[in-house]
Amino acid sequence: MSPASTGAPTGVGAATTVPVPDPAPGSDSRLAPGGPGYRRMSLALFLAGVATFALLYSTQALLPLISAEFGVAASEASWTVAAATGGLALFVLPMSALSERFGRRTVMTASLAVAVTVGMLVPFAPSLGALVVLRAVQGAALAGLPASATAYLAEEVRPKALVTAIGLFVAGNSVGGMSGRVITGWVAQEWGWRVSIGVIGVLAVACAVAFRLLLPAPQHFSAGSLRPRVLLGTVRAHLSDPLLRRLYAIGALFMTVFGGVYTVIGYRLTAEPFGLPQGIVGSIFLVYLVGTVSASTAGRLVGRFGRRGALYLAGGTTAAGLLLSLTASLPLVLLGLVLITAGFFAGHAVASSAVGKTATRGRAQASALYQSAYYIGSSVGSTAGALAFHSGGWSGTVAVGLLAVLGVVAITVLGTRAARVAARDALVADAR
Repeated sequence: MSPASTGAPTGVGAATTVPVPDPAPGSDSRLAPGGPGYRRMSLALFLAGVATFALLYSTQALLPLISAEFGVAASEASWTVAAATGGLALFVLPMSALSERFGRRTVMTASLAVAVTVGMLVPFAPSLGALVVLRAVQGAALAGLPASATAYLAEEVRPKALVTAIGLFVAGNSVGGMSGRVITGWVAQEWGWRVSIGVIGVLAVACAVAFRLLLPAPQHFSAGSLRPRVLLGTVRAHLSDPLLRRLYAIGALFMTVFGGVYTVIGYRLTAEPFGLPQGIVGSIFLVYLVGTVSASTAGRLVGRFGRRGALYLAGGTTAAGLLLSLTASLPLVLLGLVLITAGFFAGHAVASSAVGKTATRGRAQASALYQSAYYIGSSVGSTAGALAFHSGGWSGTVAVGLLAVLGVVAITVLGTRAARVAARDALVADAR
């Protein structure tokens, strides 16, 4: 993908972000579909994605129960989600720096170990304040996973297979988010929210152990520097790239929609006119399976429509789902959730893989900045969505989501214009 086709800058100063052409097939020792180690790597990172999202959003489907136990409103209970995603957003960049020095696999293993340990303490939180603090610590621990995983894939997987490989990791996120919410819903209906979170902790421990046993040792990692000046220079270079800035904003806006919708949906479905029990509400998250499919097929969408075309399609699908969810018909609300989920996971997979392909130096920092923006979007979405729901009902939450989708479309339009200008300038330069 050339700079002109992606909207990346050309000329002086663009060398750090212009994708490198694929090596000749016989000279590339990186992992590829069908090759040795690729399946182990895919399964390992899939399980890491399952553990990450199962832990990160373990309280989301339980918010009505948490509100009832502690006597708080949705906007206050939502902090158990926002604290975890906010902790991840704040620590993802420092953790990515550690992964540059000590290795992706080492940092991912340590992060999972700490996160699952905290996960076994969360069910014993004596107050909402203590629960929020534990969740913030858990989110900070999980910060070592997303950026390190993306950097690992960018280094160890052949470029042509990168979108598919990252799509599988994102698919693991969707399975983790789905299974965590479904399990917690049914377990909480019988034994309460504390037991259900404990069950998620045990599931995450199993995933963490399997991840460490399966993930192949990195073969293409080169240790970087922990010197602050070097790290700040790398971050500054990434933030000065217009294409990367657009991708970061797109990730944040997509996650604003998703965080808001799934933080509030439990309150809507347990209230009238639906009045669904907690177990059924938890099962609503089975629609995450749609995200598994849309994320894993993101590579084909990009191949057919291009990166920006895929983003337009993802944004349009998400907006259609938001509008459908406004109805009082349960089947149409569910269809709306399906469309929101499909659009979100497709857009996330496209944007995150574009970051990994665009940055050829400091990939962990480039991915970390994306993840930081992404999870800031989640925190903003869960808080803004809950506040909008408190003041204006479900239509308020939908309005927040539609504004975020409009932002995605506007940014993508800017990228399209930038690409056209770059292509025109290149033609003028060639003519001279």
